[in-house]
Amino acid sequence: MNATHVHLMMTHIPVLGSAFGVGLLGWALWRKSAELKKVAMGVFVLASLLAVPVYLTGEPAEHHVQSLPGITKTVIEEHEEAAGVAFTGIVVLGVASLAGLILLRGGKPVPGWFGIPLISAALVVSGLMAWTANLGGQVRHTEIRAGAVAPAAGH
Repeated sequence: MNATHVHLMMTHIPVLGSAFGVGLLGWALWRKSAELKKVAMGVFVLASLLAVPVYLTGEPAEHHVQSLPGITKTVIEEHEEAAGVAFTGIVVLGVASLAGLILLRGGKPVPGWFGIPLISAALVVSGLMAWTANLGGQVRHTEIRAGAVAPAAGH
């Protein structure tokens, strides 16, 4: 197993983890559940930690696939740039969530004002992660690139 395998296997975890965390936090805010807010923050911390190996294996994965047929430097660079922004976002979200969990240990309730900025940031991060994953998929899946032509019917 090489860095490309690790990158492809693990890339889904922070993408789905951030989306799951958004849903969980939204449900927690709706239900006014302090415990679910803390669980959602834990999900964001975990997703940010698991984003580290995904990000660190990106460069080695690039070197492995850049010479394959159909791979363009432009598509790789777009994915790489989006990954940098998404990684920064998920790390900030993870650090904010961890800080919140540390400040709230010992049974302290989550302040009401904390949920709205956190879910706002999480929505942005989840969108960035999804966009980055979409661009990453385009590296090898030419059929999902903009301007791709569908094969003729019956082929």
